Amino acid sequence: MAEFIMPPRIVSGAGALESAAEALTKMGRRALIVTDEAMVRLGNLEKLTDVLEKAGGEFEVFSGVGGEPTDKMVEAGLSVYRERKCDFLIALGGGSPMDTMKAIGAMSVNNGHMRDYMGCEIPGPLPKMAAIPTTAGTGSEATKFTIITDTEKDVKMLLRGAALMPDIAVIDPAFTVTAPPSVTAATGLDALTHAIEAYTSKKAQPLTDTLALSAVRRIFKYLPIAYRNGGDLEAREQMSLAALEAGAAFNNSSVTIVHGMSRPIGALFHVPHGVSNAMLLPECLAFALSGAYERFVDLARAVGIAKSNASDEENANEFLRAVVDICHKLNIPTLKEYGLDREEFFKSIDKMSDDALISGSPANTRRTVTKADIIAIYTALWR
Repeated sequence: MAEFIMPPRIVSGAGALESAAEALTKMGRRALIVTDEAMVRLGNLEKLTDVLEKAGGEFEVFSGVGGEPTDKMVEAGLSVYRERKCDFLIALGGGSPMDTMKAIGAMSVNNGHMRDYMGCEIPGPLPKMAAIPTTAGTGSEATKFTIITDTEKDVKMLLRGAALMPDIAVIDPAFTVTAPPSVTAATGLDALTHAIEAYTSKKAQPLTDTLALSAVRRIFKYLPIAYRNGGDLEAREQMSLAALEAGAAFNNSSVTIVHGMSRPIGALFHVPHGVSNAMLLPECLAFALSGAYERFVDLARAVGIAKSNASDEENANEFLRAVVDICHKLNIPTLKEYGLDREEFFKSIDKMSDDALISGSPANTRRTVTKADIIAIYTALWR
């Protein structure tokens, strides 16, 4: 038996925000909009508040999300939520505002510190939550997860629970047009990672397989277009759908070694999540191939590069080469090019390897993953 959960309501396509206005205002009396300064600067927050005001909604704004979300940001947002007597939440932005919103919702009704809930199911019910993504990648609008950095321990906490699933996901591709090429690339490859890992996870199931394969097809076709021409509305809409598909897929089948190894890099060196995933993809997938050749062959078929006269191993490697190629076309930097200090990175490998294993994600890989394997992959990243 397999369980499959998604947001109870999804509104998608051009004009989705206006279509969802009435539903948003009926979620409660006063919303806390969780966002970041980029959304303010780009005018996206004003678009949302205009729609809410026309629908008669009341709201407060917390725009203090900056970079990867931390427990300090959550505590600051929670203070605004309580002080302004809000009773539901709306996230506007990429994965960071959405993850912050979920954590604010969780801690608004639960005691203690967020770290107390690592490895546990977040108790509910929580305040109603709506997620409005402005990037096509994280899939947080369709997941029961949130990732928050514990600033005291330098660890990315993976918190989970069905209560963290947003009640409404509003997928309006018009918001993603403001994403610059570097963000389009990083978030798009994050979505690709979600889809690949969902399909190759030990916990994959028929519904997640369907969504993951569809997402991979869309991303290979439309991500390079959206990267080259951010104003291409068809590419933006297709990428928004792919991110939703990939998010729903990994939400129900889990991620594997890439995400397990990516979170520690983000926690210690503040590399954006999508970028660290993309940095890891080639080495991690090369490691995972031999445990799931037939699954990687399916992915090669999905993007039209499998050869009928080739072996499973050859076609799986063909898919790996396609992943390497798309990362290259989207100008994903190496650790060195990103500006990390080599000595500091190598000094941190032991801790990062432990943290990756503790997260549990590598265990979903269809090949046994040891600490020595993770150390070898981290070491191979420096080139």
